[in-house]
Amino acid sequence: MPLFAAPLILSILAPFIDTPQGKKQGKLIYHSPLFITEKEKNRKITIHGGTLFDYYYVIDRSWNGKQRIRFILRQYILGLLKLTESFSEKEADEITLQGTSYILNERTAEKLGFRKQRANFLQQIILTYNYLQVTLANSIAKDKLSFPTIGRVNTYTAQLSAIKKNKAYLQNLAEKLA
Repeated sequence: MPLFAAPLILSILAPFIDTPQGKKQGKLIYHSPLFITEKEKNRKITIHGGTLFDYYYVIDRSWNGKQRIRFILRQYILGLLKLTESFSEKEADEITLQGTSYILNERTAEKLGFRKQRANFLQQIILTYNYLQVTLANSIAKDKLSFPTIGRVNTYTAQLSAIKKNKAYLQNLAEKLA
């Protein structure tokens, strides 16, 4: 096997090892099957959509791309709602959420209560390293081979309190996506 193939294979296999281990160790918290957060650190919570591991096991393979995207968005919203329930109003005022997504567009993110933020250099490097993994997850999500444009992957931030205030809208949207 060529030497350059090892990192690619590792990046694909990593979620199948890291995700269950992270959950077991309490480093990753599932708020819905496709919405994960890292443990709070310095009043910041990093949010993640499902990993390749999650997409492989959770998404129904009989669904078309549109059904899959609706399901993913609904799981994001249900996860956000559950996350908001974990904190009081006072705690929520002090906590910032941050995540990077190739599924959410800026308009949808804003409706959820997030603001677009420029991805930093380190995030771009990590995304580039994980490009094959991201491509596979994106392809599963859309039910066709789909190459995300790294330059279009966005980072979003929000105060948890802003999401908490948006609860009624989020619940309504989750019902529409069902």
